[in-house]
Amino acid sequence: MTLEALRADILGPVAHGYFTRHGGASSGIFEGLNCGTGSSDQTEAVQINRARVAEAMGGPLHSVHQVHSADVIVIDGPLCDATDETGAPRRADALVTAVPGQVLTVLTADCQPVLFHDSESGVVGAAHAGWKGALDGILEATIEAMEGLGAIRPNIRAAIGPSISQRAYEVGPEFPDPFLDADAEAGRFFANGEGDRYLFDLPAYGLWRLRRAGVQAEWTGHCTYSDPARFYSYRRTTHAGEADYGRLIAAIRL
Repeated sequence: MTLEALRADILGPVAHGYFTRHGGASSGIFEGLNCGTGSSDQTEAVQINRARVAEAMGGPLHSVHQVHSADVIVIDGPLCDATDETGAPRRADALVTAVPGQVLTVLTADCQPVLFHDSESGVVGAAHAGWKGALDGILEATIEAMEGLGAIRPNIRAAIGPSISQRAYEVGPEFPDPFLDADAEAGRFFANGEGDRYLFDLPAYGLWRLRRAGVQAEWTGHCTYSDPARFYSYRRTTHAGEADYGRLIAAIRL
């Protein structure tokens, strides 16, 4: 089966893709294109999957050890693969570069994979934005890092890829508090659920943060929870009582 990479029109012709499960070498609960090195999947299968993505994107993959932070890594050359002095991936949740040929990637399984492009300045970025990272400012931090490389904010375009949708994202009664403490307007992203529960609209919140930061942004409209044939989902795995879950990969290259 060939790889399937969803595209976002707003990003224009820049090479990018939100890869689905299709075309991978993993099996069992990870069946498909699991690119998560932190999963309990067979290492060889994950390596094969990542190699297939690298071939499709036309270059080696830069990635980080994602920790739900607001930290951004600048990739300034082909030998800088976001690793530290020990060779381990650096802890961060976004990457930016102005160097042609570099492939920036993030992994998700319900969180937002956000790809950025400024076609005028030739700068790209990729961010992993779960609720905590989005609340703490990872999207704005990525934009600021791109500006540090010469990007112009009004020229930046951003696209949120497959993420968990509001109808599938039930949260507890205490969940909205930090959002409301940060900005009372965030209340619009919570709908009443069963009993004292709420339904949180993560992609809409991400779009709000991006547009408020001054960039044009869109969501591809794909819900990870609702389409198990194409997407991995942490929450769906949890509800099913499975031991682990695969990770989707999103990539962009100048």
